[in-house]
This record gives sequence, structure tokens and C-alpha cells, in this order.
Amino acid sequence: MKTLKYWSGPLLVVAMALVLNSCISLGGGGLAPQEDETSRGLKEALTIGTANAVADVSRPDGYYRNPLIRISMPESVQKVEKALRFVGYGRQLDDFEMSMNRAAERAAPAAKSMFWDAIKQIRFADAWQILTGRENEATLYLKDKTYTPLETAFQPIVHSTMSEVGVTRRYQEIENKVRSIPFTDMIEFDLDQYVTEKALDGLFLMLAEEERKIREDPVARVTELLRKVFG
Repeated sequence: MKTLKYWSGPLLVVAMALVLNSCISLGGGGLAPQEDETSRGLKEALTIGTANAVADVSRPDGYYRNPLIRISMPESVQKVEKALRFVGYGRQLDDFEMSMNRAAERAAPAAKSMFWDAIKQIRFADAWQILTGRENEATLYLKDKTYTPLETAFQPIVHSTMSEVGVTRRYQEIENKVRSIPFTDMIEFDLDQYVTEKALDGLFLMLAEEERKIREDPVARVTELLRKVFG
């Protein structure tokens, strides 16, 4: 049987009771779980949690002012950062970093509808797996179901947004400057892919935080159904 070590005692008792209450007898004495308040409660929790996570990262400075998810300069740029700042390119570097975060903030709202579509597909077996799994099991479930389509959806948004907020132009300026500095290596990487991956990493990190709140913090259970299922 799957380990339940991540569950608190009271929460486990509630979930087991809900599972027993959600079963109906079949011929021959078997039991078949039905879609009930356990599944509905989990879907409601994930709908609220994903909406909160997307709202958090989508607001101005949602990425840039959050040290947990702020998109820093790529490693290849960091290797030449000291030289660039020495020759007076500090402001351009700072602007480049900020504009990458702005692109992520602009792309993030596209995630909400994809999350909600995945949540609608959750069945009782999925709900039970999530409720009795790891402390971030719901986040892992949604990441498995949505990461690839989110990546596909984010890339064109990130690409167009980076042009609008100046990421691409600033990167090209930095790249040109690197060429002019002796003994520095070229900085070659896929800028669109880098920002897309970092944007998604930050989004799922914030989603995991929302999941933690609903599991652990009674104040985060803002509806009667959530309080009943997670009580």
C-alpha cells in the first residue's frame, strides 16, 4: 500500500472516511468508488490554487521581486558579467534581467486555462493518489499533464513579449559588447527556451506553495467544501 507518511493524522482520517463513504456495494461484495466530494473538493482546491499561483506571477514584479522565482541572467552571461560591468555595461545587464522577468510575467496568464482543463479531467483514482501522495503531489500531477503544452503555448508568447519589452534587443547589445572585449567567450544559448523554462519553473514552484497552504493552513481553505475535505 502507498505510504501515507506526508499526511497528518486528522487529515488522513478525514480522507479515509470520505473514501469509505463514497463507495457503493456491488454484486459479490465488491466496492466501486464514486465521484464524490473528495474529488470535487480536490478540484476546487486546485482551481483556487492554480488561479492564485498564476495571479501571483502575472502581476508586475511577480517574478522580478520574488527571490524564489526571479529569472537571473543565463550562466553564459554570468561568466562575462564582471567584465561587462567593468567596462560600464552594468545598467544594460540590469535592464536585460528585468526584461526577461517582464516577459515571463506577461506569458503566465496563458497557463490558467490549461491548468483548469487538466483539473476537469481528474477522476476519483487521481484524487485519491494526490490526496495520499507526497506533499506536492497535486503540483507534480499538473506538471506531468500540462508542462509540454504549456511550453508550446509559452514560447511564442515569450518570443513576442521579449521583443516588446526589449529582451532581444538588450541581449544583442550585450552580445555585441562581448565581442569587443578581449579574452571573453561568446555567449550563445537559446534565449526563448531559457526564459520559457525559467518562467514555467517559477510558476510550478508557486503552485507548490499554494498546495502547501491548502494542505497545512486552515485559513487557506476558503470554502465550506475545502474545509470539509481538508479539515
